[in-house]
Amino acid sequence: MAHTRCPGCPSGVKGPGKYLCFGCWNTLPTAARRLLNRRDSRAMARLRELYDQITTGVPLHEIEVSP
Repeated sequence: MAHTRCPGCPSGVKGPGKYLCFGCWNTLPTAARRLLNRRDSRAMARLRELYDQITTGVPLHEIEVSP
């Protein structure tokens, strides 16, 4: 798998299987990172919440995702 552009910043590159680049990932609140790391039936819904908030301009440090 190839590296792709990070959706959270214009210059970041995320690795295979990652949601964001390292810098953006570390900017997310701890609670959001913890929930996004869960692998359960709601995992894809949480990922969509993350990307939807990024698309609408929510600052990374203010992003919240549902349990």
